[in-house]
Amino acid sequence: MDLYLPIAGLSVNIFVIIGLGGLVGVLSGIFGVGGGFLTTPLLIFYGIPPAVAVASAATQITGTSVSAVLAHHRRQGVDIQMGAVLVAGGAIGTIVGGYAFRALQDSGQIDTVVGVLYVVLLGGIGILMAKEAAQSLAVLWGKAVAPPRARRHHPLIAMLPMRWRFYRSGLYISPLAPLALGFGTGLLTVLLGVGGGFVLVPALIYILGMSTRVVVGTSSFQILFVTAATTLVHATTTKAVDIVLAVLLLIGSVVGAQVGTRFAMKMRPEWLRLALAGIVLTVAIRMALGLGWRPDEIFTVQPL
Repeated sequence: MDLYLPIAGLSVNIFVIIGLGGLVGVLSGIFGVGGGFLTTPLLIFYGIPPAVAVASAATQITGTSVSAVLAHHRRQGVDIQMGAVLVAGGAIGTIVGGYAFRALQDSGQIDTVVGVLYVVLLGGIGILMAKEAAQSLAVLWGKAVAPPRARRHHPLIAMLPMRWRFYRSGLYISPLAPLALGFGTGLLTVLLGVGGGFVLVPALIYILGMSTRVVVGTSSFQILFVTAATTLVHATTTKAVDIVLAVLLLIGSVVGAQVGTRFAMKMRPEWLRLALAGIVLTVAIRMALGLGWRPDEIFTVQPL
């Protein structure tokens, strides 16, 4: 059954979009990522204009994150204090990103910039995550020796002033570090329509040294507020939010997030990281191929 999207200016199959939202919801619950890194490319592959895909994906991630945060909060898996600092940085990042997105949109370069950023970010992060997960599995199977224990957090983090205690995360660090991470996540959320969790989760673990017990829930908490702010920015500046598309995605993703949270509690962290790395690299490769392929029709007409 098809439905017309007023902002995107085309008709879509309702069940395909709901199914896509369900897949993204499962990923959100399992990995603590908003799922936008997968939603936006898939929407673009399906034929949705990139600007609409970015803005609408951010809207959908807001609803997905509500479901994921509630599920993790019931299991004491959210550091509210750390999340609040991340949200503060993310709010600033969304404002800056909103102006940058509008400038790129006006110059006609937003499609190319979105594609290139996806390939670079997803490719780099996917390779690093796959390497780390493979090393962990080799140690688990007795085929390699565990490397020396690294510092709890990066040496540069230890040099920052004004340390706070984040009890739930087990950290004593400067809030400037998570504030900067939040800013970067907010910027990515506006420019790429991603929740930023695919960047934030590894950063919280490997840069801040955050306890893995609360990483996923805290990431989802930050994503919730940043994507809500991003939706507001897009609705008031770029006018690219297609609410019909976002609602269809939400129907599947809210249910999927609950299913994904249950899976996350039963799987080993090493397999989770390896699975996420595989998904990230697959999307990066497909985006790279899309940038190089010659389209069937060089010129297209989009509705005003």
